[in-house]
Amino acid sequence: MKLLGISCYYHDSAACLLDEGRIVAAAQEERFTRKKHDDGFPLHAVRYCLAEGGVTSASELSGVVFYDKPLLKFHRILETYLAVAPRGLRSYVQAVPLWLREKLWIPPRIHEAMEGLGLGGDVPIFFTEHHESHAASAFYPSPFEEAAVLTLDGVGEWATTTIGVGEGHRLRLIREIAFPHSLGLLYSAVTYFTGFKVNSGEYKLMGLAPYGVGRYADIIKRELIDVREDGSFRLNMDYFGYLDGLVMTNDRFAALFGGPARSPESRITQREMDLAKSIQEVTQEIVLKLARHARELTGKRNLCLAGGVALNCVANGVLLRAGIFDDIWIQPAAGDAGGALGAPLAYWHNALGKPRTVTPGRDAMQGALLGPEFTREQIREYLDAKGYPAVELSDEEWAPRVAEILAGENVVGLCQGRMEFGPRALGGRSIVGDPRSPKMQSIMNLKIKFRESFRPFAPSVLEERIGDYFELDRPSPYMLLVADVVESRRIPMQGDERSENLLEWVNRLRSDIPAVTHVDYSARIQSVHREVSPRYWSLISEFEKRTGYGVIVNTSFNVRGEPIVCTPEDAYRCFMRTEMDYLVLGPFLLDKKAQPAWQEKVDWRQDYQLD
Repeated sequence: MKLLGISCYYHDSAACLLDEGRIVAAAQEERFTRKKHDDGFPLHAVRYCLAEGGVTSASELSGVVFYDKPLLKFHRILETYLAVAPRGLRSYVQAVPLWLREKLWIPPRIHEAMEGLGLGGDVPIFFTEHHESHAASAFYPSPFEEAAVLTLDGVGEWATTTIGVGEGHRLRLIREIAFPHSLGLLYSAVTYFTGFKVNSGEYKLMGLAPYGVGRYADIIKRELIDVREDGSFRLNMDYFGYLDGLVMTNDRFAALFGGPARSPESRITQREMDLAKSIQEVTQEIVLKLARHARELTGKRNLCLAGGVALNCVANGVLLRAGIFDDIWIQPAAGDAGGALGAPLAYWHNALGKPRTVTPGRDAMQGALLGPEFTREQIREYLDAKGYPAVELSDEEWAPRVAEILAGENVVGLCQGRMEFGPRALGGRSIVGDPRSPKMQSIMNLKIKFRESFRPFAPSVLEERIGDYFELDRPSPYMLLVADVVESRRIPMQGDERSENLLEWVNRLRSDIPAVTHVDYSARIQSVHREVSPRYWSLISEFEKRTGYGVIVNTSFNVRGEPIVCTPEDAYRCFMRTEMDYLVLGPFLLDKKAQPAWQEKVDWRQDYQLD
């Protein structure tokens, strides 16, 4: 029995295919269209998933499951506009026609897509609620037989936060907080006010937080959000503009924090750093209170998380260390893309009552490596057609040769194996480097990623070596936990960091793995398991043989504003546009110095909106 899951029309559209409850394929639409956070109907992702599952006709699908209930969401939008009228007319005029024209007509759009893909015939269509999809994506692939489930995001239909309980194949949501009161929207409001892009720049705010002090935390809790001991909260809507306007914050918000919002791309001041730190502290406090309440309500020893706020890996690390639960598991595609996975899982297990099989200690996400893979023959054909020189490495040569290149402080783009599902590159579509290099962070930020200098990079570490480098006692396979570098590897702070400008502070040495150590000694960790990612594991293992370090730098294979690369063509284009030294396409190694001169008729940066 095959089920297709779909999420779309808000941000990060995606598709997923299940076969008898097993995840066959999942991918975001942006990887195919090259439009970051693409919110359109995921036709390309659907085509890929069906092809990966060998689906050639609609009759082979038992159903398509959509990740939320459009009519219920439309009801919330209309009720909101009526509540604030006559304010919000401009927003109403923009939003409602789009709903009436497109967003309410999910079944016809799905049938049209099936016809367009040449599959023909009707297919049953089912709907789950938005937070049910999030909760299902968190619990069902988790390594737990039973767990509390916490979902936090901007807003679904009405819910913005839910507490649930999963037992075997059953999942129930037992508490919720409703719109407009939303931790995700509060965090996005501060993201907007500090000059970053909503639904994209929240992770920048998280990365900026260690540079600041939490001097605004009390103001946020006094004026913007009323937080109760059980983690429930209410926002003071006097300060926000998203109910009746097209902006997140209003003039009262600006007055509260000493002036207008920072203009995008302008200089980051101490105010923005301190706001980042303050909202991070408030977020962590709320997450901890909600988690304690979830433990009290459910009595479960483990916790699963999903929703956009669950991508806040700093808060996840704080939650883990608090010891409220024995263990936590976070869905790697925790945002809306993961709804395409959660929706069919909810239908399969909850609606149809199908049992689930749990492997203790291992989740069902297959390392999140659920996207397209390109064969040796496909890559060879592409290289030959373009005339790009490359050296083919045998399986025995591959890891030692690439590790040798990394040890020489070269930057390497990896496009090998299946593409990752979710926002993190995990070794399939990654840019990697030497963590020992004091210049690697600046090189990657300014010459390869073309992004802000303050942003840290993540370490990929052999799972069996985590404790040698980081204060973490368990795996972190999806780069969703932050922990500190062990004290023995740290270089003491000089004490004058906050008097330095941002760039000088960034470039201070803080450990013997400086390229992956943030200014507060923290790191966003990806552990690599030998069986889940054998080729990537072998690369890090060979790097350890040469250098004594079982860890490398890992960042996503893209430039700022571009989706992570999908195809060999995407990878080669990004490789040539940047100052990467080498490119690995499957078994093929490409040296930048050997490539023909790269020319483009127009400035490629115009293709991407800065995020």
